[in-house]
Amino acid sequence: MTSASSKPLQASFRDDGMAGSGIAIVVPCYRERSHILDVLAEIGPEIQHIYVVDDACPEKTGEFVRENCTDERVEVLTNERNLGVGGATIAGYRKALDDGARYIVKLDGDGQMAPSFIPALVTPLIKGDADYVKGNRFHALGSVSGMPKSRLFGNFVLSFASKLSSGYWNIFDPTNGFTAIHADPARALPLSEISKGYFFESDMLFHLGLLRAVVRDIPMQAHYGNETSGIRIPTIVPEFMLKHYVNTYRRIFITYFLRETNVATLQLILGKLLLLFGIVFGLINWIESETTGVNASAGTVLLAALPIIVGSQLMIAFLSYDTRNVPTEPIQVTSAKSTL
Repeated sequence: MTSASSKPLQASFRDDGMAGSGIAIVVPCYRERSHILDVLAEIGPEIQHIYVVDDACPEKTGEFVRENCTDERVEVLTNERNLGVGGATIAGYRKALDDGARYIVKLDGDGQMAPSFIPALVTPLIKGDADYVKGNRFHALGSVSGMPKSRLFGNFVLSFASKLSSGYWNIFDPTNGFTAIHADPARALPLSEISKGYFFESDMLFHLGLLRAVVRDIPMQAHYGNETSGIRIPTIVPEFMLKHYVNTYRRIFITYFLRETNVATLQLILGKLLLLFGIVFGLINWIESETTGVNASAGTVLLAALPIIVGSQLMIAFLSYDTRNVPTEPIQVTSAKSTL
């Protein structure tokens, strides 16, 4: 039986005259044997292809699915060696694109993501409102009531870092793995360069930002049961922060120096130079004052303070420009226009 939530989705396929694959689901699996069959059973009839990617799973989840799942839409892919959740997802992306899928959804096999949410996730893609859609577990306080406190803290810290590294200041919960992507931006992504481990979702946002793809958040409820997570917050947060730092500088250089220069470029250059001068000059004179016991003159203090004040204002102006520089026209719409 078709659920009420899937009817608008199926209608969209009929209305736009789409033929072929439509929606494909990629399910990366590593130690998901106890949950995978229940997850697959909940996937609705609006989905055309389901790719279960066994990421060299020691439990042989892929083989288990082959032997016990009778759904003809399910195809098992097996990685010869463990590539991480990102590597497994990318393998599924490549297969889905080769098979002509127009929309690709990533659904984890641990049961934390409700397959009934897929229609809501894909609808903005079908309507042409977005290139990439992701779940957001922080939209309402009730939706994160069951989230472990360590994950809650880690997500809040990493969300701000992701805003800086991706340029999507309107997006939260960057590590959320419940995502959907349109085939056009998926083909344009340098899939071989995207992080293969747990940083995959955050690195996807970084690369989508470089493409100027439109990303949308969809509120969702998190589900936490007896599944065991392989993520260790004390280890992940420092690693993620370093990678976000590198991506931030890459994004700023490409966006404001390589592709174009504008007023934000000048604000960034002058702001950093003035801040650096004010801080260094102030420290040198403070050390000299402490060493000699002679207080610095008012002019010296002003010469150190004024560049810091002006530099800070310029940096704030740059951030203000950057927060407004979020992509607004989906790549799929641009691609459609170019073919007319």
